[in-house]
Amino acid sequence: MSWTLTTSGAAIAKAGKNANSTIVASTATLAKWSDDAEAQLAVLTRKNWVTDYDTITANFKPALSEAVSDLIAMKIINYDMSGYIGKREAETMLDVLRDNFSRILGVLEKDNVREVMD
Repeated sequence: MSWTLTTSGAAIAKAGKNANSTIVASTATLAKWSDDAEAQLAVLTRKNWVTDYDTITANFKPALSEAVSDLIAMKIINYDMSGYIGKREAETMLDVLRDNFSRILGVLEKDNVREVMD
């Protein structure tokens, strides 16, 4: 199930250059967070995107990647904020990721949008 909707590289890039190097190198932790983020997206939208991934049109797959990588990047940042230039930098990054995720989630929750994605 891990990494069906996004890649570890996408999540790590969003966490920024000051992300904790130990956590970004931990494939087991990142895979767990990938599973968690994919499950969270499914619960919030009431659709199993992982199971249905092959039926989703190519133009919509990047939106799923964007949402899931936002969630994983938030976990990476939250893991250890000490590498960022002050706590405010990490908080701003978290705010941007949360806002982006919320925007995408708002669209994916709509039945009419999900219907055209298949």
